[in-house]
Amino acid sequence: MQAQDGNNALTDIIQVKQEGRVKVVVINNPKRRNALPIEGYQAIAAELLAAENDDAISAFLLVGAGEYFCAGGKVDGLGARRSLPESQRRELLEIGLHDLIRRMQRSPLPIIAAVEGGAAGAGFAMALAADFLYSDEQARFIVAQVRLGLGPDGGVTRLLAQALPRQLLTELCVAARPIDAQRLHHFGVINQLCPTGTAYDEALAFAQQLAQGPAQAMAGIKQLCHQAYDNELSAQLDAEARFMAAAQGGAEAAEGIAAFLEKRKAQFHRA
Repeated sequence: MQAQDGNNALTDIIQVKQEGRVKVVVINNPKRRNALPIEGYQAIAAELLAAENDDAISAFLLVGAGEYFCAGGKVDGLGARRSLPESQRRELLEIGLHDLIRRMQRSPLPIIAAVEGGAAGAGFAMALAADFLYSDEQARFIVAQVRLGLGPDGGVTRLLAQALPRQLLTELCVAARPIDAQRLHHFGVINQLCPTGTAYDEALAFAQQLAQGPAQAMAGIKQLCHQAYDNELSAQLDAEARFMAAAQGGAEAAEGIAAFLEKRKAQFHRA
């Protein structure tokens, strides 16, 4: 089953629904393979911020309507920017896609992307910025900007460099060669390969499982994982020790330890 259009549209192409404790954001522009204007990125970021401040939400799922995740930005919008000063072109990039990527990376919520068909350009960047990536096993991904005489954006070079050899990264970005889901899964970029048409259902089931976990512990662990790529071992040991010492005195640890000793399932509640 593919994601269906949600209710309560924020814009013409961003729709939202709630599945239990999971907020689902649907990119809903299937006629253009879910290409997004700046306002689309801003709407997703606003929904993520709202989810972070909602005690009824414990996980965030991003999906595209129809048979494709997201083809990136609208090319006609890029053409219109050519007449702007460079500083304004930079500002538009920052307040749209880049602000969304930054929010995804620092969000305390677990973020899952469910990809059907594939993702291109900024759509690929959004999928990579998620904490977990579920993909149709036949999907194809492409860093396509060079075909327009442009460069990658959305942090895609950094996000891919964490998993891929330099030669493959350069091939994807300079030659714009598509890469299939099977190969990305081999490198660990994709968490779960799914039969075609089931990525949304499988990602939602996983998101609902995460939503039952200890929210504060998962948020802290997420940040530790992000820091691990830049920290030396000694700095990471310090960060882990600070988090562990703080967590041991919290309500989540009290419940988790008690449940383990009492041989029952822990019942975590978002503070």
